[in-house]
Amino acid sequence: AWRDAGAEVVPFSPLAGEGPDAGADAVYLPGGYPELHAGRIAGARDFLDGLADAARRGAVVYGECGGYMVLGRRLIDERGEAHAMAGLLALETSFAEPRLHLGYRRARVSADGPLGEAGVTYRAHEFHYARTLEEGPGAPLFECADAGGAERGPAGLVDGRVMGSFIHLIDREDA
Repeated sequence: AWRDAGAEVVPFSPLAGEGPDAGADAVYLPGGYPELHAGRIAGARDFLDGLADAARRGAVVYGECGGYMVLGRRLIDERGEAHAMAGLLALETSFAEPRLHLGYRRARVSADGPLGEAGVTYRAHEFHYARTLEEGPGAPLFECADAGGAERGPAGLVDGRVMGSFIHLIDREDA
């Protein structure tokens, strides 16, 4: 769909130490399992420097779930070892004491930005075991409700054009 809309998709591999394309207008970090590779990610200087460069030049940098954790300051693995991540968002996550977060969500965009105007709603889901130790300061990316309509509060962070959350977007609700 992105290609059909005119985007050029340029893949890169953080685990191979590759950073995003230096001219990219946007960088998307999808879900994954950074807790399994935290040491390698922390040592992938070209990748981390490429994210920082993208943010400095004003590219949109968006992370979902595992990508969100990578955009944070630190990730603590299951052994309790802390690994420095990209440091682009005020976020620290941990797998030392896993806790399941699971369910469908309605995610409303909190402020105008690359994901749409404030109030645009997405169908989404959440599935992770990470605990959030620190999240913020910063503006929330979404306000969320569960599948039954119960409010779940703010989700994610936005710092300029860098943003992310544990929410996996499925589609705009009005689509």
